Amino acid sequence: MKKFINFRFVVILVLAIFVNMETYAQDNVIDEVVWVVGDEAILKSDVEEARMDALYKQRKFDGDPYCIIPEEIAVQKLFLHQAKLDSIEVSESEIIQRTDGLLNYYIDQLGSREKMEEYFFENQNKTPNQIREALRDNARDGITVQKMQQKLVGEIKITPSEVRRYFKDLPSDSIPYIPTQVEVQIITLQPKIPVSEIEDVKKKLREYTDRITKGEIDFSTLARLYSEDKGTAYRGGEMEFMGRGMLEPSYANVAFSLQDPKKVSKIVETEFGYHIIQLIEKRGDRIKTRHILLKPKVADKELLEACARLDSVADQIRNNKFSFDDAAAVISHDKDTRNNHGIMVNINENTGVTTSKFEMQDLPQDVAKIVDQMNVGEVSKAFPMINEKDGREVCAIVKLKAKINGHKATIAEDYQDLRDIVMAKRREEVLHKWILEKQRHTYVRINENWQKCDFKYPGWIKKD
Repeated sequence: MKKFINFRFVVILVLAIFVNMETYAQDNVIDEVVWVVGDEAILKSDVEEARMDALYKQRKFDGDPYCIIPEEIAVQKLFLHQAKLDSIEVSESEIIQRTDGLLNYYIDQLGSREKMEEYFFENQNKTPNQIREALRDNARDGITVQKMQQKLVGEIKITPSEVRRYFKDLPSDSIPYIPTQVEVQIITLQPKIPVSEIEDVKKKLREYTDRITKGEIDFSTLARLYSEDKGTAYRGGEMEFMGRGMLEPSYANVAFSLQDPKKVSKIVETEFGYHIIQLIEKRGDRIKTRHILLKPKVADKELLEACARLDSVADQIRNNKFSFDDAAAVISHDKDTRNNHGIMVNINENTGVTTSKFEMQDLPQDVAKIVDQMNVGEVSKAFPMINEKDGREVCAIVKLKAKINGHKATIAEDYQDLRDIVMAKRREEVLHKWILEKQRHTYVRINENWQKCDFKYPGWIKKD
């Protein structure tokens, strides 16, 4: 009779053995497995990277970071495993947007791209390509966890009476403090890109296609050399398997029409720029492609002209020739706000709740720097900014519509904020219960030296 090997058991057994392994030099440990969650290992280096990042962001730990951080990573792995089972999908555009946001955060905090690269090389020994890859992985996992949590939480219903009861039962010294919040309107103009610049981009892509077709060079090599999608360029332009709905529509239409992996698509225009695409593999309703992205560049002259035009618009608004609301509806290129009088919308990534109120740190950084110096009702001068969605440079003016200074909450003025607090508590209760249940059915092994912790979620260390 044949003996069948349980592959998953073998993987777990091997990982468990590695938990207690040391490197050859006892006093010079390079890395080690400190936790195993299901089939996934958590390395000491993972914990160290997270700890260094937390220190950089000045995060305060209420306890031992060597207990808190690996538990947080373990919880994330529980959500990621469930997301895989539930086929949670994250679109490429979402990953790109989040990655660019993370990249811009570090560049802004450290002062320049060069200083950011130097920081990561000194602290994590990462090259520029490895930085981008790590941030991309973080972005994908972070969005996936958020979507999984939203699915688990579902539609929590909170009644006004529950909010009032919560506020009534709070001790006076526990009434929440509401930070300063602002409401901002925005008008953006996309600088005109000369036809010659667009034609130059298309000419380059046609040359790439010709070289690939003639067999002079591989598509993946050209992608590594020239593609401006830094999230995929280091992989030769290769993207993950995607459903049609996960891709930008014009990209998806062309990608799903490809049949021959040796062929190169026609030039495709999306909101991110211009692409050529090559099919790698199709699996049912999912597709894997590689692409080269080139973005037409905005010349300084066109950017200055766009800002000059917006300065003229701002002057006319100040002189009451027309309102900011009307100008936003007629001339703004920001499709997310122009049909809403230019009012910027703040979306809570965890709950999906939308509001027009922003704390300063939640605004795009370019906008926050301007708004911080403004009075209510004031219209700014035109300024250049990076559109966080597609990474393109635009010109903008903003109006500070309202500002609510920080204060202790009242039910009359801060009902929505108090409702959000109650919603967050209910949401945390649901997720806490799910994590405890998931622990019961997940293999967990913790290095003996990492077990002496007061964990947030009991149940990691199972009794024999």
